[in-house]
Amino acid sequence: MTNQLIVSGMRPTGKLHLGHYLGVIQNWVELQHKYDSYFFVADWHALTTKYDKTEDLRGDTLEVVMDWLASGIDPDKSTIYVQSHVPEIAELNIYLGMVTPQNWVERDPTLKDMAKILRTKEGQNSQISYGLMGYPVLMSADIMMMNANAVPVGIDQVAHIEITRDIARRFNNIYNTEFFNEPQPILNKCSLICGLDGNKMGKSFHNDIKISDTAEDTAKKVMTAITDRSRMRRTDLGHPDECEVAFKYWEIFGSEEEISNTRSECEKGERGCADCKRQLGKKINDTLCEIREKRRYYETHLDEVKDILAEGDKKARKRAMEVIEQVRDLVRMY
Repeated sequence: MTNQLIVSGMRPTGKLHLGHYLGVIQNWVELQHKYDSYFFVADWHALTTKYDKTEDLRGDTLEVVMDWLASGIDPDKSTIYVQSHVPEIAELNIYLGMVTPQNWVERDPTLKDMAKILRTKEGQNSQISYGLMGYPVLMSADIMMMNANAVPVGIDQVAHIEITRDIARRFNNIYNTEFFNEPQPILNKCSLICGLDGNKMGKSFHNDIKISDTAEDTAKKVMTAITDRSRMRRTDLGHPDECEVAFKYWEIFGSEEEISNTRSECEKGERGCADCKRQLGKKINDTLCEIREKRRYYETHLDEVKDILAEGDKKARKRAMEVIEQVRDLVRMY
């Protein structure tokens, strides 16, 4: 492990799906062996768009953490904590908000996307809250609180890191210091997996396969996946590259031999789409079998999950208090 530190977080949206696992968690699992790793549940960020829908917030936080642990995030190697349990983040957010120009926040592409989603759901006259407007600064505070060297992200999230680098550089310039690192992005290796209907995978779209789904539910869901729309009969010659979902999943979960065989049999009309999806469902279930077994363990040992979070909160706060003490001194607070 290097002396480099990484930090990354995820909103508590409840049970996670394959998009989260392939696009984020797998990368975290690998990186935790190379970096001092801090992973947090972003419960304050959840309030930016769902401040009036908090009835499941506590339970969803535990669901996310159980999926992390089951997927291989090791609390002996990584610090797992809850954002709101580190109040120093809120204090740093204030200091950073004071030095961040308004137009930097307004041009943030994620903020624009979130505002668009909000207006789509609630109407064009819906108001953007002060909390949502400040989302980019709070996100920067999350990263800078641990004075991270790098942040694992997808290609669509690089703009997040750019504004954090800008804010860190501006803070350093204003207070004549080199204290804050300008974090670098570490790009995820896996591209995003589409949902069963060919669109972006998401809980609200009802097109996802959850990490915690049963084998039976997974098999049923996979049978609904869109395939090659041009095939009408089992013996029709297939076009794997035009298969909208199923073959893409084979390219992710299958071995080179399995992918090659699937392509060949499809193109020759030797494997029907239903048979293909049945085999694919089994392949996904085999891949997730051990993860799901570990998750069932944590579901019946919630006190252990809470203890892991309590220990992670303590470690994250220790780091945060060291950073905020330096920040107060640099800003010359009394």
